[in-house]
Amino acid sequence: MHLVTYLAFQQESERALGGSFGVVSYGHTGEADVHWTTGTFAQQCAAHAEALGPILARCPAPDEPVPERLHAQGMTSVRSGPAGLLRDLQDLYQLVNLVDITWSLIGQASQAARDRDLLAVGLRCAEQTTAQLDWLRMRMKAAAPQTLLVAT
Repeated sequence: MHLVTYLAFQQESERALGGSFGVVSYGHTGEADVHWTTGTFAQQCAAHAEALGPILARCPAPDEPVPERLHAQGMTSVRSGPAGLLRDLQDLYQLVNLVDITWSLIGQASQAARDRDLLAVGLRCAEQTTAQLDWLRMRMKAAAPQTLLVAT
């Protein structure tokens, strides 16, 4: 069964994303909305990873090891200036998209398995992940004209 592999992957991805949101939060304190919003998103991701713990605990051990290329690389530093912020937000956006599609895949499997607990966790977490994507998209669109057209 590969579901347990994806659950462990999602837990790891949520941790990497939460850490990345935290890095951006503390790296861009001069942008209050970025600092506070990404800090909140970091907490959400930590809660998502924690919510998967009890589900993983009741799953059988995976039949095979996690594929080598199946991992999410989190951010460890931020870039400076407006262009750096835009690039950091793009990096976050890519990570959130990975988490988002994985929640969709897990959701499909939880429906097929009729696992109500996993479905409830997945729906709650996927809703917050969608909000993270929406905010990142909005923030990047707002920053792009000034960042890309005005020399700093």
